[in-house]
Amino acid sequence: MLRIALFVILLVAAAVYALRKGGGPERAMAMILLAMAASDQILHLFIPARFLQVDTGHLLIDVLAAAATLILALKAYRFWPLIAGSLQLLPLVAHSTRAIDIALDPIAYLTMQVAASWLLPPLLALGTWRHQRRIRQTGSEPSWVGSSTAAAPTAIA
Repeated sequence: MLRIALFVILLVAAAVYALRKGGGPERAMAMILLAMAASDQILHLFIPARFLQVDTGHLLIDVLAAAATLILALKAYRFWPLIAGSLQLLPLVAHSTRAIDIALDPIAYLTMQVAASWLLPPLLALGTWRHQRRIRQTGSEPSWVGSSTAAAPTAIA
């Protein structure tokens, strides 16, 4: 339980920071992460977590989150969403592995599903911090591919 509480604290802190100080991509990623967490809680109200077979509820959440993050990565004028998109694909590998190998240990399946999630809040916080730093240096920066700004960014990340 302490591990879950710690993750929720990290997630909420990173999301609040991104929503208050981030640009469009940072705010979008914060909403994706918060939607994932809320969906997970709603799922567990109706269906207990099971790791002996493919967890279709979490599979659906993970597919939607990966799709949203990959779209964000393609549209954002940042580098960090590409890393987030890659991290969001890892749980899909876990579901595929479970589907292929029914003998996979349930703890291994659980770990494969959630381990990459721990990297997303710090990545979001770092992306938000970098956005704030670039704003201080240049005065403005584009959030989305194809958008324009008075001052071009000196670094994308």
